[in-house]
This record gives sequence, C-alpha cells and structure tokens, in this order.
Amino acid sequence: MAETKDTKNAMPEKKKKKPGLFKRIGKFFRESKSELKKVVWPTPKQVVNNTGVVLAMIVIIGAFVGALDFGLTMLLRAVV
Repeated sequence: MAETKDTKNAMPEKKKKKPGLFKRIGKFFRESKSELKKVVWPTPKQVVNNTGVVLAMIVIIGAFVGALDFGLTMLLRAVV
C-alpha cells in the first residue's frame, strides 16, 4: 500500500524572510564584481581592429543605401 501524508497534523512551513534592502543591494554589487572578474577583456589591438571593421561597414552600408535612394528617386521622377 502507498503511504499517505496526514495533512491535518503537518506543521505549516515557516515562510523564509527576505533579507533587507541594503543587504540585497550589497549582494548585487558583490556578485557584479565577481562576474566582472570572469570577463575576458579584448586587447587594445583587438579594439582598434573591431572599431575599424564597424566604421568600414557603416560607410559601405551607408553608400549602398544612399545609392539605392538616389536610384529610386530618379526612377520615381522619371515615372511621374
């Protein structure tokens, strides 16, 4: 036979009390500091390289969108 629990005689579980506001804020900053120690930061050379790639892509995409806009504007003027 399966064992059944008697809910009438069971003691109600005590609610866990949350720590105070300042303890939670302190815990947040301690954990944030711990996580920042785990970060692998890029070297200055990598930062410069990645920045160059981003700027080049901005110029290329900007030129493409500008050319597309110009072409569609000319097409619209020719039709109207």
